[in-house]
Amino acid sequence: MTMTRQKQLILLAASGSAALMLGALAFQHIGGMAPCSLCIWQRWPHVIAIGLGLAALVALPRLMALGGLLAALATAAIGSYHTGVERAWWEGPSTCTSSDTAGLSAEDLFEQIMAAPLVRCDEVAWEMLGLSMASWNMLASLALAGLWLMALRAR
Repeated sequence: MTMTRQKQLILLAASGSAALMLGALAFQHIGGMAPCSLCIWQRWPHVIAIGLGLAALVALPRLMALGGLLAALATAAIGSYHTGVERAWWEGPSTCTSSDTAGLSAEDLFEQIMAAPLVRCDEVAWEMLGLSMASWNMLASLALAGLWLMALRAR
C-alpha cells in the first residue's frame, strides 16, 4: 500500500511540529529553561497539528491539512507576537511582563515584585543568529504552513 503525496506532506508537516515540540521540551527539561506563558501558548497549535497529522492517516486528509495549516499559522502568529514583546515593540500580557514602576510607593513596588512571574515573556532567554526561540518558532512554523498548504493543494 503506497501513501499518497498528500499524506506524505501531512506527515512531514506534523513531524516538523513534533520536532519543534521535542526541541522545546529538551530546552525545558534538559537545558533547564522554563517556558514563559507565551512559550506555552506557542506549543498548543503544534500539539494540534501533530494530532491532525495522525488523524489524516485514517480519514479526511484534506480537512486535516486545512486544520494543520491553521494551527501552523496560529503558532507563527503567537511567535511573531512574542518576538514583538521580547523586542519591546509592544507590550505583552501583564501576567508575564514587567510594568512601569514610576510613581509606585515602596509597598506597591514590593507587591509588584512579589506578583511578578518567574519567567518573563519580555526577556530573551536564548537566541541564535540574533533571533530568539519565539522568532525561530515563527519562521519554522511558516515553513510548516507551506507544507500544510502543499498538502491541502495536493491531489
